[in-house]
Amino acid sequence: MTTEATLPSTSASPTARRLWTRARGIVLALVLLLVGAVAIAVVRSDARHGELDPRSADPYGSRAVAQLLADRGVDTRVVTTLDQAAAAPGHDTTLLVAVPDLLTPAQQSRLRSAFADSGGRTVLVAAGSASVERLAPGVTADPATSLDTTLSPGCDLPAARRAGSADTGGVRYTTTHLDADQCYRSERLATLLRLPEASGDGDTVVLGAPDILLNDRLDERGNASLALQLLGSRPHLVWYLPSLADATALDRDERGLFDLLPAGWLWGTLQLFIAAALAALWRARRLGPLVPERLPVAIRASETVEGRARLYRKAAARDRAAAALRSTTRTRLAPLVGVPVAQAHAPEALLPALSAHLHDTGQDLHTLLFGPPPSDDAALIALADRLDALEREVRRP
Repeated sequence: MTTEATLPSTSASPTARRLWTRARGIVLALVLLLVGAVAIAVVRSDARHGELDPRSADPYGSRAVAQLLADRGVDTRVVTTLDQAAAAPGHDTTLLVAVPDLLTPAQQSRLRSAFADSGGRTVLVAAGSASVERLAPGVTADPATSLDTTLSPGCDLPAARRAGSADTGGVRYTTTHLDADQCYRSERLATLLRLPEASGDGDTVVLGAPDILLNDRLDERGNASLALQLLGSRPHLVWYLPSLADATALDRDERGLFDLLPAGWLWGTLQLFIAAALAALWRARRLGPLVPERLPVAIRASETVEGRARLYRKAAARDRAAAALRSTTRTRLAPLVGVPVAQAHAPEALLPALSAHLHDTGQDLHTLLFGPPPSDDAALIALADRLDALEREVRRP
């Protein structure tokens, strides 16, 4: 019966406990990061779920205003694609664009062509500079938003005068249209504009904030009155919720990554590269030659060997470990067989002297002392044992 030889475990062999001790900090950090990300996602999704959606009863939804409009005979239809929105404008229809800034420039131009001179009303909610100049030519959004949310009408627009104070504070606008109604001013800039069409009874309303349409703000001040008058002037209301999943959102003139980066990024990257190079030179500077220093305490040789072994094992440097073992063995064997230490690493000088001293025992001394690195840890341990046995045999009288 044959038994399989098992190699004894060494002090350098990692155990499950040691691996867990090393990795538990990283694992804990990853778990905390994952939990935090999930918590933030849940909070954000709960806070803005169904925003400006007339089907949503959440605080940021708009189901209440849609229900009030229905009680007054105005039917509300929700659309999510540009094709549906572009087909909606008519003299008896109000088109509300919930988030105009989500539209691409091509979508904005097409939507503007669809409702221009349609005879209906178009309401743009919180349109920023990215969209208002295309959807309402002649109107510019101011970079600074209104500090006050509740504002007074301050204009002759009947709907605004009947509603009184309302929560329109948000994006502020300037316009070149002389016949535009500029209402709810904040620091002389309007947060509600009504732009009549050059021909027909249609108009475009630019609203600086969505607050008057939200469920939790509708019953405050004159929000409900203003919302019902702006959206209920026609029997049909088309509520457009732009979606990134819309096929028309894919711009055929799609730009590359470098086109999307802001201007000056190349110069900024060059500055960062120069700063990193200077920091590397600063950290790598040498103040002079290395000076050997005696250790303040004595360290046992076994601890030094074990520490070096752990470093070799962690780096999987079996080739360097084997080279160190062979080099040290050759250095110790050379004086024993009459070879100068300077020639200890020359095979043509060391191997013949070893063979003569051992009377050619049949060992493959060249492979043992100058061979290739071991393929695994077991082969490295076996190499160390064979080198130790060879040295003992040479030292034997």
